[in-house]
Amino acid sequence: MSVARCPGSCGEIIQGWILGSEKLISCPIDWYSTVEVRDGSPLANERPLTRATLETVLAHFGYPAALSQTLRVEVHSTIPIAKGMASSTADIAATAVATAHHLGHRLDEAELAALCVSLEPTDSTLFDQLTLFDHQQACTRIACGPSPEFDLLVLESPVILRTADYHRLPREAALQASAARLHQAWEKVQAGCASNSPERLGEAATISAIASQALLPKPEFATLLSLVESCGLYGINVAHSGSVVGLMLDRHRHDVEYLRWALAQQKLSDCWPKQHLVSKVSGGVQLST
Repeated sequence: MSVARCPGSCGEIIQGWILGSEKLISCPIDWYSTVEVRDGSPLANERPLTRATLETVLAHFGYPAALSQTLRVEVHSTIPIAKGMASSTADIAATAVATAHHLGHRLDEAELAALCVSLEPTDSTLFDQLTLFDHQQACTRIACGPSPEFDLLVLESPVILRTADYHRLPREAALQASAARLHQAWEKVQAGCASNSPERLGEAATISAIASQALLPKPEFATLLSLVESCGLYGINVAHSGSVVGLMLDRHRHDVEYLRWALAQQKLSDCWPKQHLVSKVSGGVQLST
């Protein structure tokens, strides 16, 4: 048996038209999908994408397709689905690494990224560092270096939106219209990582979140933005292809309970009834030992 886990994401730090095409930098958080791959018959209720991932890994290493029927995949995850929290990427990446390890192989990040993108648009949570990633073709992956630590109050909406549905929207004109702002956000991400500044990352995320309103608007966004400013938070980030929003902060510096109270006072809890205090973490798939 092999076990691997991959973090989910609180949306993206930035996403948009950067360096000539749509790219993103996911925001990995301490909320994981853990996958076990073992010998055994497939389960009747397996997630279709994890089975497809296992079969893709078998093909990658030259195994016969029939071997799939002798391997079982079990997923343990509470990451909300279809909210923009990278639940599918976490499942797929962890399954791929666990399957490869079970068969006596390893996948480097480039191989893993290409494999995942062959199945669906993929978040950059599978990389160890914050990474600018071409999530549809895997042609670009630029590591940003070690990133500053921060926390997020994740605001979860009941609204669901599958990534595939988002990618069917006509987006290119709106993305290109915001290209200059996203280039500025990309520069701020690099500066934030170079100077260990969560404030810079927050500025970058806020720029990208504002630009995202033209494509997938979040309710009461202006009110949320005012709350971020009045409370002196680092910034606001969003799921550009989902419904989740993150308020970027330091739980030791900012008053999280006051923030929850303010959300309720301004009726924002009606839009975001579930709230989760999480920490930004390093990305990458980890094997259990």
